[in-house]
Amino acid sequence: MSKKVYVAGGGAAGMCAAIYAARNGADVTIIEKNTILGKKLSVTGNGRCNLTNLDMRPEYYNKAAVGRMRNWLSLYGPEETIKFFKSLGVIVKSEEGYIYPISGQASTVVNALINELKRLGVTVITQSQVKAVKKAENDESPYILVTNKNKYNADAVILALGSLSGAKSTMSTGDGYYICKQLGMDFKDTYPALVGFKCEDDGTMPDAGVRAAAEISFYLGEELITSECGELQISKDGISGIPVMQASREIIKFVTEKKPVVASVDFFHDYDEGDFEALKLDMLKLRDNRTLEEFLLGFANSNINSIVLKKMKLSPTMRMKNIAESMVLCILDRYRDIRFNLTDSYGFIQSQVTTGGMSLGDIGDDMSVVGMPGVYCAGELLDVDGRCGGYNLQFAWTSGSIAGTSASI
Repeated sequence: MSKKVYVAGGGAAGMCAAIYAARNGADVTIIEKNTILGKKLSVTGNGRCNLTNLDMRPEYYNKAAVGRMRNWLSLYGPEETIKFFKSLGVIVKSEEGYIYPISGQASTVVNALINELKRLGVTVITQSQVKAVKKAENDESPYILVTNKNKYNADAVILALGSLSGAKSTMSTGDGYYICKQLGMDFKDTYPALVGFKCEDDGTMPDAGVRAAAEISFYLGEELITSECGELQISKDGISGIPVMQASREIIKFVTEKKPVVASVDFFHDYDEGDFEALKLDMLKLRDNRTLEEFLLGFANSNINSIVLKKMKLSPTMRMKNIAESMVLCILDRYRDIRFNLTDSYGFIQSQVTTGGMSLGDIGDDMSVVGMPGVYCAGELLDVDGRCGGYNLQFAWTSGSIAGTSASI
């Protein structure tokens, strides 16, 4: 008789787990509370779905997960992920090591997974919310999976219920945390990660959005927390973009606790000190009858110029000939240290992942819950989060494949 495996959650990790379990001959059922599978996966990577990254390092994950990721990635890393999707008929391409479906559409990935589930005969039950996993009191099966509608006898259960991150439409409400706590697992405090931040309204934020390459450094008081480079986005109420999202995993706890976190932006990070000094000397030659606004016209984005002048409380109509040389140098130096006081994050709804979750100390190498043989966890439910760039989806494939394989044995 085939082993009855129930997968709670039909996201990336859940669908992957179901496929591996079914390929091993198990009788698999997915229970998903949305009306369709893969709802969050369908919008990931701005709809392009960054499946994995060829530069896959354990150090790109949260500190609590580095050691475990080293082992798990050795079992199932980017190469295995690419082979898996090739087996589904999904051809991939590399963009500087970032792996995407060649179609450029996340829907390609979702549909390929769903088609494989159908081919394997996996039962899918939607609009049903898992409430608990209990040990059975008879010998018919080890566990009972309880939903808001029914109870199911299961030989093995894989919990892939996601986290708190995602738009309301994805119904990412952290249901799995409560279920895992019932099983006796430890819980690590959760925070939104890969997320932007709101800034103090000091009257200097631009009315129109700004995108520009920069290095951004985050300080707690005078202490440097972390720095990142990339395309920064500045809006009327905050900052975001890849460098901010990458850094968010390191600073989110301080911001949430209302600690004084300051972002220092350098728009000339690709200039060394000597080159920037030479640039400033060249700019000084333009101290004539032109206005300060005209002087800065070709120096940086006009919205960035406006931010600098507002922060320095300078009028754009001032004539350059009336501004002291030392002040001109001070203005130009400000482009290497424009500061924003962070007040809050944009929250779980706008975050890509959640940092924190169920403790890895309660998870075996085969993704099983310690002391609960036959119950497994996978994906965002666990205290694993990585950088932008395919690292979080890689953990979904890694944990899902290991859990699905283990549950079906």
